[in-house]
Amino acid sequence: FFVPVGFTPASLKLPSHAPYLLIGGGTASFAAARSIRARDPGAKVLIVTDEPDLPYMRPPLSKELWFSDDPSVTETLRFKQWNGKERSIYFQPSSFYINPEELDSVENGGVAVLTGKKVVHMDVRGNKVKLDDDTEISYDKCLIATGGVPRNLQVIERAGEEVMRRTTLFRKVSDFRSLDKVSRNVKSITIIGGGFLGSELACALGRRYLEVIQMFPEKGNMGKVLPEYLSNWTTEKVKKEGVKIISEALVKSVTCKDDKLEIHLKDGRLVKTDHIVTAVGLEPNVDLANSGGLEVDSDFGGYRVNAELQARSNIWVAGDAACFYDIRLGRRRVEHHDHAVVSGRLAGENMTGASKPYWHQSMFWSDLGPDVGYEAIGIVDSSLPTVGVFAKATAKDTPKAATEESGTGIRSESETEDTATSAVASVTPAPVVENKDDYGKGVIFYLRDKVVVGIILWNVFNRMPVARKIIKDGEEHADLNEVAKLFNIHED
Repeated sequence: FFVPVGFTPASLKLPSHAPYLLIGGGTASFAAARSIRARDPGAKVLIVTDEPDLPYMRPPLSKELWFSDDPSVTETLRFKQWNGKERSIYFQPSSFYINPEELDSVENGGVAVLTGKKVVHMDVRGNKVKLDDDTEISYDKCLIATGGVPRNLQVIERAGEEVMRRTTLFRKVSDFRSLDKVSRNVKSITIIGGGFLGSELACALGRRYLEVIQMFPEKGNMGKVLPEYLSNWTTEKVKKEGVKIISEALVKSVTCKDDKLEIHLKDGRLVKTDHIVTAVGLEPNVDLANSGGLEVDSDFGGYRVNAELQARSNIWVAGDAACFYDIRLGRRRVEHHDHAVVSGRLAGENMTGASKPYWHQSMFWSDLGPDVGYEAIGIVDSSLPTVGVFAKATAKDTPKAATEESGTGIRSESETEDTATSAVASVTPAPVVENKDDYGKGVIFYLRDKVVVGIILWNVFNRMPVARKIIKDGEEHADLNEVAKLFNIHED
């Protein structure tokens, strides 16, 4: 469907007051709007976003959109989920929203989006904000869901204009469009970063007819998340997707020479390429902390909020920018789609008086091509001790098969709520790893003080409620092999 770019010519009479003001137009903000309207059906909600687009989901920008065979995908932004069903990255068509200037007068309320406008100042005592065009809007309740900006490497920022022009920081629709175009016009792209985004983009670009190099400081892909043996195994999979991997790589400098970029590594290695994509993490956007007098967490970054996602009595924060207190796992900040859904929804409920703490664990997923995928929940950090229990995979154990069965493509648990009561263990005993080098499917437990705080389901799908329950229970387990049986991984 057609999305008008910007609802807001200068002549429009913008609302001077919004009962619910949501700053930021991403997933968390949209989830909050939906949640507010569900609990307060007449609610008038105003979303203010500095992007030109209506709220959309980001995961397909590094996942499914790259696998589309529709040449006009950069325009339509429609993608086939692994299960073959098509959808748009926009949560709702423009007809779902009301025009901002109608917000005051509309009888049953609704959700309005101000696109291309940035909130630059927050007057917390006066309950109002100022936009970059000096417009003031007052609010009764406010959500900050400003997300983050992609980090760059200082050596690239210092390298000058020509290098910066050939570097993509990947976050938005416009970045997807420009990288797609670059990939059709250059011979070599180098991705710096070994995490989710870097690895997903490497696999996506690896399928195109160009040289794709991925470099990172760790020993293997996802090295900060996966235990070393699994990280190494994943790296081999990424290589099979046509990607050249350069590991233990620390960038010393980047220069432009003979129309090529030269990346000099600290150990003396030299890499020549046409274009760089930096995927080295996100800097939470806390621009409003100063004017709003809001606390920023010194360890995790982001606005510091309580277990109800509250920064002040009528200000909440959700999504990437929220450093929240998880009553199970302690102080955290999480950068994932499903967390944006879960925290946005919770903030919306609390903005309408629910007073609920954060305890429902969000999950995240990463697919490296259609054959390797995993879902994870809780704190998954490779510096924690881990226990992995594996079994042989069958053809059913792929992301493609899983979404075909479940019928959802965006594997956000929160969209398809399911609760595990006491799970029934499968009775067939099986060896821990049948083949040491074939991690076909399995469960990896992450431990802190002998308690499971994180779980990765490796090519094991639609079992997230079981994992969520184990973390929620927070018990010490004598034998994790027994716990692994709850996931029925040994069944064909």
